Amino acid sequence: MDFRFEYAPGTIRYGEACVAGLADELDALDAERALVVTGRTVGQSADVMDPVETGLGETHVGTFAETTPEKRLGTAFDGADRVEDVDADALVAVGGGSSLDIAKITAVVAASDQSYDEIRSTFEESGSIAAPEGELLPIAVVPTTLAGADLSMIGGITARNDGLIRGGVYDERLMPDALFYDPELFRTTPHGVLCASAMNGFDKAIETLYANTASPITDGTAVRALAHLGDGLPALGEGDRDDETMHDVVVGTVLAQYGCSRPDGLTLSLIHAFGHGIARGYNVQQGDAHSIIAPHALRYLFEEVDGSRELLAEGLGVEAATPEGMAEGIVESVIEVRDALGLSTQLREISDMDESDLPDIAQNVHDDGLMPYCPEGLNPTVDELEGVLREAW
Repeated sequence: MDFRFEYAPGTIRYGEACVAGLADELDALDAERALVVTGRTVGQSADVMDPVETGLGETHVGTFAETTPEKRLGTAFDGADRVEDVDADALVAVGGGSSLDIAKITAVVAASDQSYDEIRSTFEESGSIAAPEGELLPIAVVPTTLAGADLSMIGGITARNDGLIRGGVYDERLMPDALFYDPELFRTTPHGVLCASAMNGFDKAIETLYANTASPITDGTAVRALAHLGDGLPALGEGDRDDETMHDVVVGTVLAQYGCSRPDGLTLSLIHAFGHGIARGYNVQQGDAHSIIAPHALRYLFEEVDGSRELLAEGLGVEAATPEGMAEGIVESVIEVRDALGLSTQLREISDMDESDLPDIAQNVHDDGLMPYCPEGLNPTVDELEGVLREAW
């Protein structure tokens, strides 16, 4: 097997109180004035913000605590204004994926010579924002959820015109320069939020193994991720947050996303495309969208292609004598993790979704930018995707 693996993640620090090293890592990036980007809830949590601010020390010049799960483009504009107000030369994103994405888009907007109206107009027309040439503000991230949005070159954003517009930026300069994984900070996240985010991270490890951009390097990290997550997530769902459980779920999530966002493509495909289609415009978080669709998407996948089932079985500890038994064992393992996390199981549970919406959702899934990364031989039609959605209804 020939492969090329180009990947340059930022410095990764893991461990209790690792955020004490924030100022040191920023100093290594020649940054002296850091603006913290976070959500309102996290921004009011002393258990999170006190250690972050202590770790930053004199480097901390302000906090922008305005991010929301909707990840509005206007919030990034406000963030760029705050960057200018405090003369920040670095961003520190703290919290879930929304804060990480807003920090990335803020860095792009702050470096752009276009007006906000021009940026918004381009985004509304194309669903994307062009990252300007040159350097962007360095970004450090302190995640507090398990969605695996950290080791990524993607910054997602939304805007409202006549409807909801989703899109963003994909640029290797958006890979965070430093990442801090402190199990104690993950413990501050409410149970339901942490469990839902975990399903998204878990599915990154699943998809990394069968995407057509997989490599022996990502195979190794993804299999190890599944071993950690297969042990840690059921315990997390039961309410355990002891050292062993938190080590498994945090380290597992780091490994799940290692190498899945690279200059030459992503290792996300079918499940994440379904997740985008289901969550787009509906009152459901990505983690719940994944929990509903993943077993059905995997059954469809295994009907069509091998889907790297031996590697998946290895990571999930599935023992079976036949390929068919292996596939069913993998699906059952995913269901067990989902149910242990207490997540949604049917599309009909989404309050503002109607069964008549499924054809349009299927079309959105078919057109999603992650579908080209499906394994070789998997070429779903819109009707086939709708069939998977109806199985999940």
